[in-house]
Amino acid sequence: MSDTILYEVKNSTAWITLNRPDKLNAFNKAMHSDLLKALQDAENDKTVRAIVLTGAGRAFSAGQDLSEVDNSIDYSELLRNRYNPIIHKMANIGKPIIAAVNGTAAGAGFSLALAADFRLVSEKASFLNAFIHIGLVPDSGNTYYLPRIVGHSKALELMVLGEKVVAEEALRLGLATKVISPENWKSEVSMFAGRLASMPTKAIALIKEGLLKSWDSTLGEVLEGEAHAQGLAGTTSDHMEGVQAFLEKRKPLFNGD
Repeated sequence: MSDTILYEVKNSTAWITLNRPDKLNAFNKAMHSDLLKALQDAENDKTVRAIVLTGAGRAFSAGQDLSEVDNSIDYSELLRNRYNPIIHKMANIGKPIIAAVNGTAAGAGFSLALAADFRLVSEKASFLNAFIHIGLVPDSGNTYYLPRIVGHSKALELMVLGEKVVAEEALRLGLATKVISPENWKSEVSMFAGRLASMPTKAIALIKEGLLKSWDSTLGEVLEGEAHAQGLAGTTSDHMEGVQAFLEKRKPLFNGD
C-alpha cells in the first residue's frame, strides 16, 4: 500500500482511509489502485467482519483530481479501468461497508459514499454532485444508487442543479444513516462498526446479494432467491448460535461463520 491509502484492522474492522488530505482526498491513479487493493485485502481477511471507509483531514473525497486530467483524456476508459472496478468490488464484498463521511463528499467522492452500505455523516459534512459544474454527468454508480436512495425526482434535482446537501438534509433524504457531532465522531463510528462486526456476517452477505439482485428480478425470482439464501443461512454456526441463545434467553455471540 502506498501513502494514498491508510489501512488498519482493529476489533474485527478494517479501517480504510483515503489519505491525500492536501488534495481533499481527490483520486489519482495511485489512489484508485491502492483503494481497490485495500478492499480486496479486507474481503480476503477472515478476521475482518466490517469495513469503514473514511477520509483524512477535512474532506471525505473531492472526487477526481482534475490536475491529472488534460484534453486528451478518455473519460470512458478512466471509468472502466479505475472507478468501476472499485464500485463493483464494494457491491460484491460480503461484509458491511460503512462510509464514514467526515467532510465534503463531492463528485466521485459522493458516488463512493453512495456505494457503501451505510453512511455515517459528520455534522460538518456535505454531499455535492459536482459533475454538472464542469459539464460532465454523474458516474461511478451515482445514477444507479442515488435514485434508489432518494427517488427519481430528487436525484435528478441533485444531479442537474448540483446544489450542496448538508448533513441534516442528507439525513432527511435518507442519504445518511446517522449524523454525528464532531466531538463524538470517532467513538460513534467505532461503536457502529463494532455493532456490525459482531453480527452474523454470512447473513449480511446474503442480504446484500439478495437486495442487489432484487432490483432486476421478478417476484418469483426474488422468492426463489430468498429460499436459496435462507437455505444457506440455515446451515451456518451463527444461525445455530442465534437459536440456542433465544432458547436460553441470552444475547447471541456470533462468530461470523
